[in-house]
Amino acid sequence: MSENKVVRFIKRPEGFVDESSFAFETAPMPVPGEGQILLRNFYHSLDPYMRPRMTEMDSYVPAFEIGQIMDGGGMGVVVESRHPDYKAGDVVMGMLQWAEYQATDVGGFMRKIEPGVAPWKDYLGVLGGASLTAYVGMKMIGEPKPGETLYVSAASGAVGSIAAQMGKIMGCRVVGSAGTDDKVAWLKDELGLDAAFNHRTVASMDAAIAEHCPEGIDIDFENVGGATLQAVLDHINHHGRIIMCGTISEYSEPGPGLKRIFRIVNHKVRMQGFIVSDHFDMMPDFTADMAGWLAEGKIKYRETIVEGIENMPKALVGLFRGENFGKLISKVGHEPN
Repeated sequence: MSENKVVRFIKRPEGFVDESSFAFETAPMPVPGEGQILLRNFYHSLDPYMRPRMTEMDSYVPAFEIGQIMDGGGMGVVVESRHPDYKAGDVVMGMLQWAEYQATDVGGFMRKIEPGVAPWKDYLGVLGGASLTAYVGMKMIGEPKPGETLYVSAASGAVGSIAAQMGKIMGCRVVGSAGTDDKVAWLKDELGLDAAFNHRTVASMDAAIAEHCPEGIDIDFENVGGATLQAVLDHINHHGRIIMCGTISEYSEPGPGLKRIFRIVNHKVRMQGFIVSDHFDMMPDFTADMAGWLAEGKIKYRETIVEGIENMPKALVGLFRGENFGKLISKVGHEPN
């Protein structure tokens, strides 16, 4: 191999992102330096946090620089190693480039993955960062109690679907919203949520929350923001907990300010944001609990897998339009044997 296919970030979007912000190119094959490894990447995770990185806003992950090769969570197999702790054939997971091949330093978030424990894609899906995010938010902030009402926005997504099912496992009445009727049906028929609705077809979010959460909301796992968060605030119960995981409706353009936020004070509500990378100490508990729930059939999940590195920009744009179902993964190469 003498050529390498990559995706570069070439333009900061205004409003909704489209494929013009990216360029699919052919680049020279990278050569690992001393202490580096050469990877053949085969899976990439496509996630909402990538949209704020396309701007120069203050975020928990550095902004993409114009002209750089895109990067994000991914998996690769070592082709050549100039590092004593890695050998050809090792599979690693970390922040990887949108490239078929890359030479990279080791360390940071990069870690080896043992073969045969689970399907490779599951390390970016049900055993990956999205599920850990749901776990951290529910355990650390939500602290659910049996009989409480949990509302999850974007409940069919990679994070929301796990948070919703954790709510059921912990004895909550769980209500979710999604953007298509088939996603709503999956939430009710497959995941067993007590109620679910299509946020695109309701008269208003306020009316939908009032109908499906008649006794108010005790815990909100917030992935959307905007009008969704406003409706939650208007129906949050005393001592409610709002888990601020994301606000995908506002990533492209800021939404209107929230109203009646004194309810947070009056109802003694806890509203807390978090970043999952601050809580990797919870990984052992997460792994043990998730393995048990999967074995018992208490956790179900969906994935959308897009083939080909050239299709990654289109897939990411589709993520912000709700076109994926469950965890969105790009397959850029064949799995290792």
